[in-house]
Amino acid sequence: MKHHIIEIKAKCLDASSIRQILLDKKADFKGKDHQIDTYFNTSNGRLKLRQGTIESALIQYNRPNQEGPKRSDVLLYKSPDSESLKALLTASIGVKVVVDKKREIYFIDNVKFHIDVVKDLGHFVEIEAIAPNADTSEKELLEQCQHYLTLFSIPKEDLIAVSYSDLLLEKQA
Repeated sequence: MKHHIIEIKAKCLDASSIRQILLDKKADFKGKDHQIDTYFNTSNGRLKLRQGTIESALIQYNRPNQEGPKRSDVLLYKSPDSESLKALLTASIGVKVVVDKKREIYFIDNVKFHIDVVKDLGHFVEIEAIAPNADTSEKELLEQCQHYLTLFSIPKEDLIAVSYSDLLLEKQA
């Protein structure tokens, strides 16, 4: 399944404040998920296998490394057997890095929010405006992201340009 998303990732210095704003806005809380994202070596974009208690899928995505709102083109495949898929991908293309995180998942309409605690990296918040249909413009999604960025009072210096995998690889270097 293909998705077009505008997303923002930022350091989260006050998760309780963001959580309270989401609850005040009647966000739909989907739960807390412990996710292991295994990133594989690839020549095009990023490829990860997400293994979680709420969300599990093989995800291929292309996204520029830039602070603030950015477009992601995402392909999702929900595998009935993630362990076999992981073994196959590991044997054929190799593991790049593994990201271990605890994630709270919320939705307001088509906008998804993550409050993350990433092992060895810290606390983050993500805002993903997901196109609900082919008629949704990138401009509309960008406006939604910007609205929540302002509502959460996230300063520009807290914006993250890269993925958690990149941050971990940078830290390991």
